[in-house]
Amino acid sequence: MVFDPSASLKDRFVNARQTLIEMFPGRRRPGKTYQGLVKALCRLPAEIREQLQLHLCRRHQEVSGSSWRLFGWIPFAADGSRVETPRTAANQKALGCAGKEKTGPQLLLTVLYHMGSGLPWRWIVGAGTDSERGQLRRLLPTLPLGSLLVADAGFTGYDLLKEILGYHLSFLIRVGANVTLLTGLGFDLERQGNVVWLWPQSKRDQEPLKFRLVRLKAKKKYCRRREDIYLLTNVFEPERLSDEMAAEFYRRRWGVEVFYRSFKQTLEQRKLRSGSPDLAKEELHWSLTALLLLGLMGVDALANKKRDPSRLSVAAALREVRLAMRTNHVWRFRGDLRVLLGQAVKDTYQRQSSKKARDWPHKKKESPPGAPKIRPAKPDEILCAKRTYHVA
Repeated sequence: MVFDPSASLKDRFVNARQTLIEMFPGRRRPGKTYQGLVKALCRLPAEIREQLQLHLCRRHQEVSGSSWRLFGWIPFAADGSRVETPRTAANQKALGCAGKEKTGPQLLLTVLYHMGSGLPWRWIVGAGTDSERGQLRRLLPTLPLGSLLVADAGFTGYDLLKEILGYHLSFLIRVGANVTLLTGLGFDLERQGNVVWLWPQSKRDQEPLKFRLVRLKAKKKYCRRREDIYLLTNVFEPERLSDEMAAEFYRRRWGVEVFYRSFKQTLEQRKLRSGSPDLAKEELHWSLTALLLLGLMGVDALANKKRDPSRLSVAAALREVRLAMRTNHVWRFRGDLRVLLGQAVKDTYQRQSSKKARDWPHKKKESPPGAPKIRPAKPDEILCAKRTYHVA
């Protein structure tokens, strides 16, 4: 149903059902109505969905091959995005509005995106008024051992970073002008000039958090303004995470933005079609599952041809799958679907002009996060840290 381009869910159901009948002519036929499918989805136990996601995670690691790790790390980018739903009374009451005035009800989606394969790992769906940080906390236990979590400036809260440390995870997160960092709170500054402490005034009843500050020279290609990029990490050894590695990881974080574009534009999921909040969440969950399945098929096909999985074109792969759905008995004469998916790669020609969008009225014009406030710790702060929290 997700792969079908029809406008309504009922039309998608009819077309998908007919495709299944043609693919498996000797099997028992699926139900005849979309309403029956909806009732069956609502009865589906949560354990089955969790087992399916665990299976897809294992398959994800298998098809990624050598792209599973980068510089010895398993790299994941975290980011959230809102997806619109129909303006029904039920959606407005349950989901609320978290956007601008006159914005309809929305769902908040937070994704862990594997930067090596270019595919989603796990995700959380909630009401549009939910918090990205809160959803990320629920995703932390799903990260495998050896992961490096990369995120933008929206994930720099003291409580979130402390919880990430509690899971013994490594991270690389951008900080902006809304964050104050202290230097000289311990003796580490004498040995390493890039050690800073996060200790907000509202968290003085808790221990200060020690991090390494990485400063990167911003390139105009990735930033609207030429401003330095400041990253916090809990990896202090440069041999494990050098500044060059940090720059490459942060550059690859942009892939999660491309993923959201593929989901909303290519797969046409910018606005869902379900009129009730529960069904809207189901629709969003299975749409993401479908995109993951499409990506797994494509990455597996590229791996058989010894090609980089990051070259997969979601639009080209979707085009081949839709063709196979429309011409079930004919398309096999063109070759196996895996062969066709192995050719679904991004173009390599040199562009003569920028792909940057024009200055449309609806286009976001957000300012860069800016530089964090960095100041030496005051004498009373140093004394309090050493006496109360044994900062050395």
